[in-house]
Amino acid sequence: MFAAEIRRKRIDRMRAFSASRWHVDEVFGKINGEHHYLWRAVDHEGEELEAVVTKRRNKKAELKFLRRLMRRHGRPQEIITDRLSSCRAALRELGGTDLQATGRWLTNRVENSHLPLRRREHAMLRFTRMQTLQLFAAVHASVYNHFNQERSISSRHIFKVNRTAALEEWRQSARSDIRRSPAN
Repeated sequence: MFAAEIRRKRIDRMRAFSASRWHVDEVFGKINGEHHYLWRAVDHEGEELEAVVTKRRNKKAELKFLRRLMRRHGRPQEIITDRLSSCRAALRELGGTDLQATGRWLTNRVENSHLPLRRREHAMLRFTRMQTLQLFAAVHASVYNHFNQERSISSRHIFKVNRTAALEEWRQSARSDIRRSPAN
């Protein structure tokens, strides 16, 4: 899958200069009438770092998410969370209580990053299995990170150049993925 290749390249680039601030939050959704939680982390520039789906919203689920996040991206200088008690308990177990910052509007970056995912989820008429939500969240993050160019902070010309470059990189990855796949 070419989205995985693009994601791998982005992670390697982000590891070179570790994100100083992570915004961590969970969003719930119903899958076949049961509540499930999608834990998401976004860096200080709005790039989605990781997404994990769990059945519960407790310390164990938060630990699973944070360990996976730190294994892949290293240790941040600051983790911004909401005031959920499981966040503090998980960070205490990881030895990172000094990393946590909470505040009234500090989580706005991650709360706003839920919106594109929610739009796509609504268009797809919800999910029926946890695995499909996990797979969709991972692929959606790769695609969204690749094409999200922060239109508001660049001029029209630079935005168009960056968007064209991203589209060309996407097409090259798709072509190389098609060439590698076995013939039917």
